Amino acid sequence: MDRHLDNDQRAVSSVIGAPIDSLSWSQVLTCLAIWAAARESRYVCICNVHSVVTAHHNQDFAKVIREADMATPDGSPVAWLMRRMGVSRQERINGPDLMWQYCAEAAQRGESIYLYGGMPQTLEILQRKLLEQFPGLTIAGACSPPFRPLTIEEDAAVVDAINASGAGTVWVSLGCPKQEQWMAEHCGRINAVMVGVGAAFDYHAGTIQRAPLWMQQHGLEWLHRVCSEPRRLWKRYLVTNTLFIVHAVRQLLGR
Repeated sequence: MDRHLDNDQRAVSSVIGAPIDSLSWSQVLTCLAIWAAARESRYVCICNVHSVVTAHHNQDFAKVIREADMATPDGSPVAWLMRRMGVSRQERINGPDLMWQYCAEAAQRGESIYLYGGMPQTLEILQRKLLEQFPGLTIAGACSPPFRPLTIEEDAAVVDAINASGAGTVWVSLGCPKQEQWMAEHCGRINAVMVGVGAAFDYHAGTIQRAPLWMQQHGLEWLHRVCSEPRRLWKRYLVTNTLFIVHAVRQLLGR
């Protein structure tokens, strides 16, 4: 792919108001590699149902998604609505698989990555597993930030460490909407491509079990998460899934 997803070249579809890029897996991976090689300060949002519903009801978060350099359709319902709106064969581009595939290619290129987010023990396991799977991968650094907001000095130290590491991509696992807001705030300061990947660190480290492949392929990964953490997630998925259905029906009827 020879384009860099400049605003005047992007092909986006509205998913209940959120602009989501119409891209294939190969296009996404190629574009990230181009940006990373040039150490461009960019950020990528991986948008599932929770993301687009939050953006629909929160203008500040909507601005973050709108100003992202790329927003991919994570979640089968998001990709499904894009197909219904005319984007034929749109695939689901999800965070965990994107991170895994990119690391495989980065290892072959000798490109370094940086990991930001997750618990310290999760990061330790994750790094070991990534290096076992991709021996040529260079992990230039890893940081598990505290839950509290960083001080100005602490934040500046994080930025300096990432920029000094030489990493082309920063994989951010802070959860939605915190990771998207963090990336937007640091765009222009961090000289790398920031990609928000949600629970990918926990999935790849094995600290949270991911849904079986058949559930992923049939759009049921959310159900697996609810069953795994019902007390924490049932309300979120009940509300956001219901709102998505309502807004999607309105969008389709309004078309």
